[in-house]
Amino acid sequence: MAQQQVQPIFILPEGTQRTTGRNAQRNNIMAAKAVADTVRTTLGPKGMDKMIVDSLGDITVTNDGVTILEEMQIEHPAAKMIVEIAKTQEKEVGDGTTTAVVIAGELLKQAEALLDQEIHPTVIARGYRIATEKAQELLNAMAEPLTENEDEKLKLIAMTALASKGAAQVAKDKLSRIAVSAVKHVLDKDEHGKLLFDRENIKLEKKVGGSVENSEFIEGVVLEKEAVHAGMPRCVHNAKIALLDAAIEIKDTEIDAKISITDPTQMTAFLAQEEKMLKGMVDRIVAAGASVVFCQKGIDDVAQHFLAKKGIYAARRVKKSDMEALARATGAAIVSNIDDLSAKDIGNAGRVEEVKYGDEELTYVIDCKNPKSVTVLIKGGTEHVVDEVKRAMTDAIGDVAAALQSGKVVAGAGSPEIELARELRKFADSLSGREQFAVVAFASALEVIPRTLAENAGLDPIDVLTELKAAHDRKQKWAGVDVNTGKVVDSWKEGVIEPLKIKTQAVSSASEVAQMILRIDDVIAGSAKGGAPGGMGGMPGGMPPMGEY
Repeated sequence: MAQQQVQPIFILPEGTQRTTGRNAQRNNIMAAKAVADTVRTTLGPKGMDKMIVDSLGDITVTNDGVTILEEMQIEHPAAKMIVEIAKTQEKEVGDGTTTAVVIAGELLKQAEALLDQEIHPTVIARGYRIATEKAQELLNAMAEPLTENEDEKLKLIAMTALASKGAAQVAKDKLSRIAVSAVKHVLDKDEHGKLLFDRENIKLEKKVGGSVENSEFIEGVVLEKEAVHAGMPRCVHNAKIALLDAAIEIKDTEIDAKISITDPTQMTAFLAQEEKMLKGMVDRIVAAGASVVFCQKGIDDVAQHFLAKKGIYAARRVKKSDMEALARATGAAIVSNIDDLSAKDIGNAGRVEEVKYGDEELTYVIDCKNPKSVTVLIKGGTEHVVDEVKRAMTDAIGDVAAALQSGKVVAGAGSPEIELARELRKFADSLSGREQFAVVAFASALEVIPRTLAENAGLDPIDVLTELKAAHDRKQKWAGVDVNTGKVVDSWKEGVIEPLKIKTQAVSSASEVAQMILRIDDVIAGSAKGGAPGGMGGMPGGMPPMGEY
């Protein structure tokens, strides 16, 4: 009897691609490593920059990890998971994005070797989890304490962050002082004495022109606004500031209404009444004692005239975020009804001045007493330089704030990674079972940071790693690589200091994403109309298509 042919069973829609087992793991690991390799050359003071040109021809030149990964518009799902680490690192600390991504890529590279030795992915993931917990414990133990009065140390932390950005290196001494001043101005404490920091309270304003050295720290707010009327004063000393979230205009009616005028005198009376109402609004502002008005909405032409006659400086259509910054800087209250405006709602600033900068007019609200919102005006020769210095300042400010909030710092230059790897290897000896291999692999992966620093500086990474390990074996905890000389130095004494949070966050994020990618053994990509299934392209080096099942 002829054998009955079994019909294949289709459980997925037509056009769906599926990769399973080792193929799925290899594809995902390859994609993650490709992302890590893309940003790896940007690590450290000698790191190179990337030029990214988008579809409109706009150019971004940077060595900031998260900026590169966001601008690349990566499509591969496993690669996107690596990009998420960079975004988390940026949100939590503001710096260390490249470190986190490079460690994640190396963890997966080390895991690949273990998979080839037939060690199960869940065993590797468990080993990585054990190693991460131990690493956090070791990092906290090796960290040095920091108090908010140690300005010199805080300046060194900012300088370490700025050193990795080529555009900011020329003025890193001045920029580091600005970063420390900015953070210390806006720091707050809760009822338990815990330091609170909101990055929104530091406004980074960019202006093309001059050099990076000309960047300014302003104890107050700079607005891209000008006085609404030519007759208004250009500079107001001892300014009394009113913040209005209400239009200085006659409101339109809520419903459609018509006014019938049959006599010219009625028209005159109507206009006179409107003018009287606007004058009443201005009188209300004057009565409250204001000499400067910032309005979130519009200011009528007639009201502008009355304000100018009273010698009041006014700016309109100020952004909500700028209004909130002005309130924190000057102590003024944002009032949404002019009739409610009173002297207690008025804020103070030493000076409000309109300054012409190139083709633009800026309004400086400066010399505020104890401002809780400040501005850093970043200058530079070109748009690209200014953008990169702004990214560098974001990193420096984030580092200083993270160090103050955690109260703990470590040295840099690859020293904590080597020390951590050394201690983890010792810890691995106390384990039994195959997890031991994963912990050793984790330790080896951490060494990618000093190795990459050496490679990017044109040094021999094997020689550098050998010397570093020998120094750490001699109990030199902060022995790191000097990328300028190639020598092993005490990075703490050299002033290369980083907040502990950069390291703890980078290690935990990288480990978590590596574990997640390792545990994936089946990738099902649905068909996309008019394109490759699942949008699996867009990777540097051209990722292979996912095989069919």
